Parts: sequence; C-alpha cells; structure tokens
Amino acid sequence: MIDVRLLTADDDLEPEVDLAERAFGSADRDRHLRRAQGLIAGGRLIGAFDGPALVASAWYLDMRQWWHGRALPMAGVAAVKVAPEERGRGVGRAMMTGLLQQIAERGYPLSVLYPATNGIYRATGWEFGGGQYEITVPSRSLRTLLTPDPAAGLADPGVTKVRRAGAADAAEMVAVQGAILEAARACGPVTYSPAELAPLLTSDIYCYLAPDGSLAYQWNRSQDEVLAYAIEAGSAATFRALWSVLASHATMATHVRAFVEPASPLTWLTSQPDVQLRRKDAWMLRLIDAPAAIAGRGFPAGAAVTAALTLADAQLPGNAGRWLLEVGGGKGQLSRADGGAAGPAGHGAGPLRLGSRGLAALYAGTPMATLRIAGLAGGGDPAADAALDEAFGCTAYMYDYF
Repeated sequence: MIDVRLLTADDDLEPEVDLAERAFGSADRDRHLRRAQGLIAGGRLIGAFDGPALVASAWYLDMRQWWHGRALPMAGVAAVKVAPEERGRGVGRAMMTGLLQQIAERGYPLSVLYPATNGIYRATGWEFGGGQYEITVPSRSLRTLLTPDPAAGLADPGVTKVRRAGAADAAEMVAVQGAILEAARACGPVTYSPAELAPLLTSDIYCYLAPDGSLAYQWNRSQDEVLAYAIEAGSAATFRALWSVLASHATMATHVRAFVEPASPLTWLTSQPDVQLRRKDAWMLRLIDAPAAIAGRGFPAGAAVTAALTLADAQLPGNAGRWLLEVGGGKGQLSRADGGAAGPAGHGAGPLRLGSRGLAALYAGTPMATLRIAGLAGGGDPAADAALDEAFGCTAYMYDYF
C-alpha cells in the first residue's frame, strides 16, 4: 500500500536526495537540501512511501499563469521522481493522484508540468497545452535592427534607458512583467511571487529593468553564447534597448539564444533571415478547479459562445458532471446545469463531452477539429466548434522551464 503525504521537518531528507541523484544524476546536495527544506516549510514537497521507505517524490512551485491577459494561481509541478526499482508498479500514478489532491486542497485552479514521459501524466488528467519557444540568432545580426516601415507612419522609436537590477528588485520585476503580459493578452507565461523569484536571480544572472521591460540572461561560454531566460518589452524602444544589451556581447559571443513568445518581434527586425525559432519543450496543463479556471481566464472581447458540457474527471470528481459554459464580454463562466437541459438555448444537440485531458487542451487553445480527431472531444453541436475556437484559440507559450 503506497502512502502519499506531505514531507515534514521531521522526515529524513537523505532519501529525497538519493531519489534525485538516482533519477536525474549527481547534483549539488547542499543546494537540493536547502530547496527541499524551503518547500517543506511551504507545504509543497510530496512523498510516496512504501512502509517507511520513500519510493517517490515531487514538488510544486507557487506561480501565476497568464491566460489572455489575466493571471490565475498555478501549481508548477517539478522534480517528479520514482526510485528505479519501483517503476512500473503504479507508484508514480499513486503519487501524482495524491499530489493532485494536495494541489486541489490548496485552491489552485490550474497546474502545469514539463513531462519526461507522457503516460503517467495523461493517466492523471494532464494534456499538452503549449511550448517553450527558443530562438537562436547570430550576434552580428543584432547590431543594427530595422527601423519602422515608413508606410506605418511611425518615427524611429529610439532606445529606452535601462538600469541594472537584481534580487532586491524582484517585486518591481514581477510587476513590470505582469503589466506587459496583461497588455499583450498573453497566454501561457508564468510569473513568480517576489519571494520565489529573488533566490533565482543569482550573481551569474544579469538583469536589467525599464519601466516597461525586463531582461535576465547568463553567459554560456561552453557554447560561445549568451542565453536570455526572459526578455519582455511593452514598447518598441524598450525592445530595442534590451536587445542592444545582448548585442553588446557580439565580440565575445557568436550567437544569442533566448526564450521568447512564438511571434517574437525580433523575427521582423533583423535584416537577414537568420533568426531560427523552434519549440524546444512542450508542457502539459491540468484544470484542478474547472469553474475557477474558466472564471479566472481572459477571453477575446468579441468572442461569444454558450455550450452545454459533460465533463469526466476520475481524479477530481468535483469537476465532473453537466455544466453550462458561457463566454462573452471577455469573461467566462462555468455553472452547474440541471439534469434536464439537453443543450443551450434549446439546441437539439447533446452536450459536448470532454475528459480532463480534452478540457485542458481546449483551455490551452487546441482547435476543436484537432480534439475531435484525436478522440478527446465528442458530442456537442459541431456548428458551435468555430465559436469555441474563437473563444479559446491561442498559441500558448512559456519562457520558464521547471
């Protein structure tokens, strides 16, 4: 019998370190212990025990995820590990089910993880939602960015002055990032609390701030590159200023690698077609509290749809049952439907049927045609699919990997 519970300060953490080393290879033991102790204090480190033996563990980060310019609390699941000799007998699934219960009890509407394998996570309701996108560009291409098209009637935007920043500026950095993501109606990116972000801004990560922009990057000398973890700007002038900081290293780094939004403006600003964009890693989404996730999400102002849903969720039965989805005026609502309603506004079609995987994929912008062909959506009125696509459609992305 596998017992899944939160680890406490009374637990010996050496088995947790051993699990990490066996699952991921050797690591900085002292750093891992400090991280584990902080997570235990926050009630976010989960262990699976077979008797007294720790056979699996995972933790989650306290984050906020942005969906069409609105932020919701999100649990970022990370460091999922099962002892090699225990794999294949249901330990991982038991742990992930227990982890879901812990996240639900803490009131998170959403959860995200980066999968090393798909089966265990799909079995517990996660589905692909978006990607981490990466560009690589030769440093020489950044020295001179194109000026605005005269046909647009815009003057040269100039360059915003930026300043150095660090851990003490974490709160301002979070506020600036949030304002940019809201204005851009971004879907998928995450922000940390200042307390979570500050320890990540170590001495070898160089940060810059502007009133409407932020940059965090690091040297990767083994690859002769500069790696930008996040570069966000709310104006053309600030975008140029932040990329100018990276371009200043052109004499020492042959190229810049950066995590960006899929439609990064940089693609339209270099004189040569040498910005290479690829989806580096895919992440999976899980709705923990479906009504709260719909209510907290932003939607396009012009999108309007009313649809009857039947949801199934084996791990979180509170999400299951008959619902009425209503989207309009940039907001959404998911309310319990009475047992007699066959569909919205008297439509004869039955309700759209989704499991937790299909609901997560729809929420993250997967087209209804894809969901139907993949077997993740059934029933409903196909004529309403276009309206659902308009309401939820997006290309979700994330800068961070955890």
